Amino acid sequence: MQIEQATERDADTIAALISEIETYYGGEETPVEPDHIRAWLFSDRPVATVLLARDNGQILGMASYSFLWPAAGADASLFLKELFVRENARRRGVATALMARVREAAAQAGCSRVEWTADADNPAALAFYQALGAQPHHSKTFYRIEQANGRR
Repeated sequence: MQIEQATERDADTIAALISEIETYYGGEETPVEPDHIRAWLFSDRPVATVLLARDNGQILGMASYSFLWPAAGADASLFLKELFVRENARRRGVATALMARVREAAAQAGCSRVEWTADADNPAALAFYQALGAQPHHSKTFYRIEQANGRR
């Protein structure tokens, strides 16, 4: 298995994965335009980095992250937005390998921490993160405001 940073050639694959993620979380299967992926990830102002787990050319999963500033003091942090492993690749170490590369990216960037959220009703994810040694932080509350016309 290889973990590699996605390139613009992977836009179709990432679009398919995003559609799978929506379905996994109970949403309707919605086609994602690869051009939107290209605009968000491979333009002159990319909003995230995507890592892809591959095995003999087959995509097993992905992790997407962005850097945030400030974290503690003037430090930066890496925010993991999505960690997803396709159903047929689960329990094979893919998520562990992706998380290792995410932590490596954070270390290389000089980040003081890696942060993420997890759905409270996803016990498999919660158990996985605890097995990594991560502890939930209950001192923060997650907020969201929906924006109209939120596409590039």
